[in-house]
Amino acid sequence: MSMQAKSDAAHETSPASGGIAPAGFAKAGQADGGATDVEIKRPPKEQRIYRLTGTPGQGLIGATLGFFIGFAAVALFGPTASKFNEVMKLSPVMIGFLVAMPSLSGSLLRIPFSAWVDITGGRKPFLVLLGLACVGMLALTMVVWLAYPTRLSTAMYPLLLVLGLLCGAGIATFSVGISQVSYWFPRARQGSALGVYAGVGNLAPGIFSFLLPLALGTLGLSGSYLAWSVFLIAGTLLYFLLGRNSWYFQLRAQGYAPDEAREVAQAHGQEAFPAGNVMESLQRSARIWKTWCLVAIYFTTFGGFMGLTSWLPTYWKNFFAADVVLAGSLAGLFSILASLSRVAGGSLSDRLGGENTVLLALGTALIGAVAISASHSPGLSIAGEIIMAVGMGVSNAAVFKLVPQYVPNAIGGASGWVGGLGALGGFVFPPLLGAMVTWMGQPGYGDGFVVFCAFFLVSLALSAWLKRAGRRTG
Repeated sequence: MSMQAKSDAAHETSPASGGIAPAGFAKAGQADGGATDVEIKRPPKEQRIYRLTGTPGQGLIGATLGFFIGFAAVALFGPTASKFNEVMKLSPVMIGFLVAMPSLSGSLLRIPFSAWVDITGGRKPFLVLLGLACVGMLALTMVVWLAYPTRLSTAMYPLLLVLGLLCGAGIATFSVGISQVSYWFPRARQGSALGVYAGVGNLAPGIFSFLLPLALGTLGLSGSYLAWSVFLIAGTLLYFLLGRNSWYFQLRAQGYAPDEAREVAQAHGQEAFPAGNVMESLQRSARIWKTWCLVAIYFTTFGGFMGLTSWLPTYWKNFFAADVVLAGSLAGLFSILASLSRVAGGSLSDRLGGENTVLLALGTALIGAVAISASHSPGLSIAGEIIMAVGMGVSNAAVFKLVPQYVPNAIGGASGWVGGLGALGGFVFPPLLGAMVTWMGQPGYGDGFVVFCAFFLVSLALSAWLKRAGRRTG
């Protein structure tokens, strides 16, 4: 049998050689693209040619690109909050909710969309989330273009919150990409692949915290959001072109039975496959108390990372009277350092163990939080911010090192709870910090960091409890 090899790189499984060669395949009964009343049987399995596209490297590039684009929404309102406040006269708590709103949808949508990956692969969930973010970004741009500054009033505040929710849908791509990359790579290479994925994608808020204030000076608020809309749409189109499901899901989409799709995908090197019922995995992991300890720790470190990325521009502008560009740059410094530290935290936790790494990282972050809460000088605050960034980034990596260790029989469900509910901290922390300002006045911008001191102490206690319980089990 001979067929013309397709240019988009497919693979053929041959019974004679057991090898893999480029080829193309048209699904039986659909070769002409139309419906038919005639039942067309598939050829025997040994004569079939399976059309498979992409490589693990291409799958990683596509997922990382999609996550980078969507995750930038963490910085949607942080660097521009002062512009809205100038014309809308918002309270500190209202500013806190505004900058945190994208994190609410970005965290809650992680769990259902991560589960969807096990059914269709990551491509559809990615495109839906990025599509929602595009709709929200275009609508926000239109509102700002038509109403800012003269007609933008507090009456439009609820609309901004709703649009922030839509834009934040892109943040939920994190859990989708984690699953998509995991299905592409063999277990021996998943750690490094996921480190690249999370590390590069997490850089987006920091980079945008740098770029958005610069854009404000040249393009204005309306022009800056328009440029962001163009970037988001272009990035979504790029993902549409580059994003690939792993081979198992490609075969399932072509109509092959799960067993046959698994067999062929395994022959091509795929090792990870969806297993069991997603709801069962969520329920099983929810019954394990260690899951909720990890949720609480991740709530503090990753949720805190998201919350501070959006709140720090307000802190620097209102507490130290920094201009918009400097405030955004300092927030970007925190975000980028935390993201890079997460990459290093993975290898550190391999050497020291997850529990020891979390304890060390949380202790480091606590020192930074104490420094900022006691600071009355920019230098000490910058030092505290850097120390917090390193501690929180390392802890974020170590927490996911502990997930398979503590919940080995329901890793997917536990990852959903930890990643989804943990990220909810990005929505909680900015309003809490705003409430501290309302309660304490101007000094509350600095003293309010005592909130983080308290959360770090609680997380340290939970980490010590986990380590002690692990020692007893051992």
